[in-house]
Amino acid sequence: MTTAPFLFLGIRAEDVAADDEYDAFVRAGGLTPDQLHRVRLEAAPLGPVDLGAYSGVLLGGGSFCVSDPVTTKSPTQLRVEADIDRLLADVLANDVPFLGCCYGIGALGRHVGALVDRTYPEPVSGVAVHVTPDGAADPVFATCGPQFYAFTGHKEAVTALPAHAVLLATGDRAPVQAFRVGRAYATQFHPELDLAGLELRMHTYAQFGYFAPDELDDILAEAAVSGVGALPPVLRQFVDEHIRPA
Repeated sequence: MTTAPFLFLGIRAEDVAADDEYDAFVRAGGLTPDQLHRVRLEAAPLGPVDLGAYSGVLLGGGSFCVSDPVTTKSPTQLRVEADIDRLLADVLANDVPFLGCCYGIGALGRHVGALVDRTYPEPVSGVAVHVTPDGAADPVFATCGPQFYAFTGHKEAVTALPAHAVLLATGDRAPVQAFRVGRAYATQFHPELDLAGLELRMHTYAQFGYFAPDELDDILAEAAVSGVGALPPVLRQFVDEHIRPA
């Protein structure tokens, strides 16, 4: 059976990290490259998107923060945010499946009226993610069990959700690790990221303020014993739940 592909939106300007992230989404989603159409938003304007041609939309992470003061945002960041806001308006209006990871939780959160700020940052680390009762009843999170481990690292986070959002998972440092509105999901953690991918990203972003460069080796050593083993099934479950015939 021929299936409609998913659309993957990347915002990373660093080629090595951008390519590795795309490959990680392919693997974690159980997809082939033909099933994941890639668009690099940082490279060019998004333009019109025929959402009916896709099974759903995936948004990766990167160094942008939606809570940055507007005066500090580059023209590229402002354009990317505007493109994503326009797409999210169509996604929500048409109930198109969407999953945003890390940067995606800020993008979706801000769009639906959540408070996104710097109250709950997390260092680069493996963290315990606690599934809520609503998460346990959700098809994308139901197979995760009550708790799983995943990698994270972020400067901003969702501090408060609007009433119409469903909290799916929480954490010890960040109270919102996942939520959804309709069929639009977002995670603070990286459901696609394994230890090899974490190491590559840390080397890539060593000068981006997530950690002191001389801490890199120690952080990687701690990540290796943090409890993150197999990838959480979130991305694969999202794909399996929403993939449809072409």
